[in-house]
Amino acid sequence: MGRVALALGLFLPSAVEGSQGAQASIDRIWLTHRSGTPDRIVINWQTERPGESVVRYRPHKGAEQTVRINEAVTIHHVELPGAGPYRYRVQSGDTVSEERTWKGYPQDVLRVAVVADWQRRPSLTAIEKDDVHLLLTAGDNVANLHEACGAGIPDCTKPYESLIDAYPRLFGSVPFMPALGNHDRQIRDRGKSPPAEPVYDVEATAFRRFFELPGDEWKWAFDLPAFGVRFIALDLNHLSDQGTTWQTCHDDSVTSEQFAWYRKVMNEATAPFVVTIYNERHGRVRQQDDQAWKRVIDRGTIAVTGFGYFGERAEVDGTTYFNTSLSGTGAKIPDPASKAFFEVDNYLLMTFRKRDSKMTVEIKGLDGRVLERTQHAVRKRVLP
Repeated sequence: MGRVALALGLFLPSAVEGSQGAQASIDRIWLTHRSGTPDRIVINWQTERPGESVVRYRPHKGAEQTVRINEAVTIHHVELPGAGPYRYRVQSGDTVSEERTWKGYPQDVLRVAVVADWQRRPSLTAIEKDDVHLLLTAGDNVANLHEACGAGIPDCTKPYESLIDAYPRLFGSVPFMPALGNHDRQIRDRGKSPPAEPVYDVEATAFRRFFELPGDEWKWAFDLPAFGVRFIALDLNHLSDQGTTWQTCHDDSVTSEQFAWYRKVMNEATAPFVVTIYNERHGRVRQQDDQAWKRVIDRGTIAVTGFGYFGERAEVDGTTYFNTSLSGTGAKIPDPASKAFFEVDNYLLMTFRKRDSKMTVEIKGLDGRVLERTQHAVRKRVLP
């Protein structure tokens, strides 16, 4: 989505076109990764009127530089080289932003948060205090599309705009890489039985239009080689509705593109830690297609879902399965293999240290309390 070649050059303050007398401010800014590695970052923003995309940034101990894309758009995606840190501001026509800071990735300790079930807009002060370097989701980032956009409109991004507006400081400084849930592409009311027209946009048009993510965007893989971790996001949710007008995700069969891709990126992974993320009940995924998905998940370290409205850790055949939810006080649907269960709003905090043989996972309440802390050893690589 929005793959455009970049023109990179030095920026001279006296040559800022349109900066004199600029009135409006660009406030809806979010960071993502389009590449599968952290050596590039995408600055994203939105404007009311179509215009060119300009980012001016100053790397640490470097000269200020400019990236410009002349295509007139309202959703702007500009990829910058370098792993940070740097300060930046964006411009389109006469609208500019205040200067923001991306701190980049650390040299010693990496902190990654995972959230899910973001239909509400709770305070994420605890995550900000954790000073995370990357924010991931396990799906259901918005409540639905149709209430804000009207029924049957797959490319309306209004709910995602509201999400960014709720946390401007967080999204403007921390790269955000969401996974898909069923709510993220719901374009009609679900009803009590499958209607004549599809309820969900399987292709996730609005999601893919708004976010710049690796690969197909509805599934993606992202590596942080310095800390030995690969994150893999799958499109698995409401699998029992496949083949009906309630179908929400891409094909999950063992002959599907998605399964072949997942097996490939897992087999190719050389990282000591691999984290798989999706939005379906773990038990269903483990049993799907005669446990074919489970056998691939078992080649990684942990799996994370946002299916249930609770916090949980389950253990099956040496693999740890986590559930996390920002709406953690809902119906109790424990995993048969559950070892820890929490009925509070929660998120996961994963910590990685260079040259460490273990990763730490904390289930944390939104008040910052650590509900449980576990450590996970370097995976035993199992070839197909």
